Amino acid sequence: GWKKLTTFTADLHGLKGTARFLALANRILPFIWVAAIIAFAAGLYGALAAAPADYQQGETVRIMFVHVPAAWLAMFVYAVMAISSAVAIVFRHPLADAAAKCAAPIGAVFCFLALATGSIWGKPMWGTWWVWDARLTSMFVLMLLYLGYIAVWQAIDDPHRAALVARVVALAGAINLPIVKF
Repeated sequence: GWKKLTTFTADLHGLKGTARFLALANRILPFIWVAAIIAFAAGLYGALAAAPADYQQGETVRIMFVHVPAAWLAMFVYAVMAISSAVAIVFRHPLADAAAKCAAPIGAVFCFLALATGSIWGKPMWGTWWVWDARLTSMFVLMLLYLGYIAVWQAIDDPHRAALVARVVALAGAINLPIVKF
């Protein structure tokens, strides 16, 4: 157990070298792209063509096949940012800040997609584009947290200071994740 953990930690710190990490990433990236394209195409086909209409919601239920995964991914990406920020604080691993910084725009896009599709679905179902209930409002707060995190990196010129502030934003914002879920 302990030997495996120390070996894993040594391997993780071995990736500190940018050249070694980029070489590994460049080798596996084509496979990841192919898998992502196949999964995306299969999911869209299943959601938009193969799934039947709902007996109450009709064809508008298809929006949920985009909305729910987008919401889950928005929360998951923010959790990844918070974990990466914690790793950066505890282990001072330079790739942890890079991972969180790169994840933020991706999560912001998924959060916006979840808010937009939820609004599109809400109009025919509820008769309004937006209601200020706890889940919708906390998802909107998550979007603001994403934008704030991205703004911190853009506003502070010193990368070390920006990383410190961004870590605090990511960890403090993680409190919102259970609020969105429950």
